[in-house]
Parts: sequence; C-alpha cells; structure tokens
Amino acid sequence: MVVAGRTTGRQYMTEQLSTGYDVVVVGGGAAGLEGALMLARSRRSVLVIDAGDPRNAPAEGVHGFLSRDGIAPADLTRIGADEVRRYGGQVVDGTVADVRRGEAGFTVLLTDGRTVPARRVLVTTGLTDELPEVPGVRERWGRDVLHCPYCHGWEISNEPVGVLGTGPMSVHQALMFRQWTDDVTLFLHTAPEPTDEEREKLAARGVRVVAGRVAELVIDDDRLAGVRLEDGTVVNRRALVVAPRFVARVDALTSLGIETELEPMSGGRFVPADWSGLTKVPGLWVAGNVTDVKAQVLAAAASAATAAVAINNDLITEDTEAAVAERRAQNEKGTRE
Repeated sequence: MVVAGRTTGRQYMTEQLSTGYDVVVVGGGAAGLEGALMLARSRRSVLVIDAGDPRNAPAEGVHGFLSRDGIAPADLTRIGADEVRRYGGQVVDGTVADVRRGEAGFTVLLTDGRTVPARRVLVTTGLTDELPEVPGVRERWGRDVLHCPYCHGWEISNEPVGVLGTGPMSVHQALMFRQWTDDVTLFLHTAPEPTDEEREKLAARGVRVVAGRVAELVIDDDRLAGVRLEDGTVVNRRALVVAPRFVARVDALTSLGIETELEPMSGGRFVPADWSGLTKVPGLWVAGNVTDVKAQVLAAAASAATAAVAINNDLITEDTEAAVAERRAQNEKGTRE
C-alpha cells in the first residue's frame, strides 16, 4: 500500500515566471523553503515549485520544531513561503515532470508544459510511506496510526498502544514506545519470533506479546478503538505503531540517471549524496527526506540550509571564474588595439 501526501488546499498566487533562475527548488515543504530562504537571502534568484502533496499533511501538528512546536503543517509552509517571498524568491504551484541537464545548466519541465531554465537545482521532494497491508492502517495514518515517537509520542502518553510487528525492528519499536506509556502490546503479525533475549527484555518492561496475524483495525466514532486478530479477538488500543517503508520521490530525476540506494533499517530507498547534498550529477543537490529518510522536519530543513550554502558557494566560484575570463578578454582586446 502506498500513501501519497494529501493536498493542503494551499494555493499560491499565479506568478509570471522568469526566463531563468540561479536555483530552482523542486518541493515546497520545510526543506525546500528553508533552502530557498537561504538562497534568496544570498541575493540569488530562486523559484520554488510545489506540488502541494506533502507527506505530513495528515498530521495535526509538527512537533519538536523549536519555536513552532505543534504548528499545523500547512501553516508552517505558508509562513515559510511568505518569508521566501520577503527576500524576492518565488513560490508557485506546479508539478515537475522532468529535469534535464544541458551545457548551460538545467531545464525544469512542468506537467502543464512550462519550462524553466536554472543554473542549479535543489530537490526536496521527500518520500512516500509504503504501509503494511492491513485494513484501516492507511485511513488512520498520521492520526492514531503512527511510526515516530519523537513526533507523536507525547500525544499518546499513557494510552494503550499497539505495535504492528512486520520485521526485525519491531521489538525495538515496542521497547522505544514503552518510554511514553506503560501499556504496550506487540502484535507479532508478520514479524519474526522474538529471541529469548528479546522476550526477556519485553517482559522486563511489561510489554505484552500477542501471536497471530492482525486482520483489521477497529474504528469507533472516528477513533482507533482496537486491533482485531484473524481469530476474531479484539485487543483494545488507542494508537498503533507501524514501520513504513520509506521510498524517495525521484520520478522527475530519471532523465539525469539518478538512482536510489537501499536504506537498511526500513528497507526503503534514498538518493545518495555527499555531506552538502551534492549528487553525482554536477549542479544537482538534494536535501531532506529524499536523501535522509529518517530525518524529522527540523533536521530536513537544516540539511537544506547546508545545501543552500554549498550551492551559493558553487555559484560564487562560477561567477568569479566568468568575471576573470571576461576581464582577461577585455585586457587582451585593449592590448591588440
């Protein structure tokens, strides 16, 4: 099951696009807007293209983001877009279909037929959460079906929590969420049988282990009420922890030959890059979850700030080399005359 982001309903005003930009940012979430903000403050011409399809749209709030804890995801990006515009950057609605590289830089193609030239490109398209095939999981995702304790643990403190076992990390998940509540049940489902050592740890922390596969989630009055096993048994739970497979969104980068690599913990895929976010394609940077599937919102934004500084420095080098070449040409022309 693949969960794409849900639209925020945010619509940016239609703006006249320039004939070229120093940097085009693909993706208008926290990472993309942070990168654009840094670049706009560096007096670079910047365009952010946002498809309005954020991963965290189902969540009520963004947590652990200093000074913005609990803010609605749509409000965070709205504020961010306003800040980018304050420094002359543009933020527009649109979906990027392809990014192509030429001698003079890149051409970014949108699904509506528009094309935008760019000297550099920063991709912050995030990832897709592939969820376990259990009825009810997708519908409750980001509400009371969760995966990150640091994003949602406080909100489910002291509640009955279930962990859906799907792999070798399920025991770790159960022990981790035990920090927020003393009522944790690990449903083995498709996970491997815990070792004797793991069972001892679970027992010591008071984590109940339930064998058998989960058939569906039980919903009452638009809230998770329990987990139904295949034998019909219902275990009352108010939240369920799952382990998605995190897969980077890179459809627009296939023409550039960008390939993803395996992320061992989740079995997902990410775009490899160096410390600054530079990919194997010169001039193409990535930041946020597209290259670090485990990054929370604040860390994703921070990685984009790092990428933006590297991009600006790269452009400074190019601008300086061009200025030196032009000065030499003028001097040579003056000498001949």
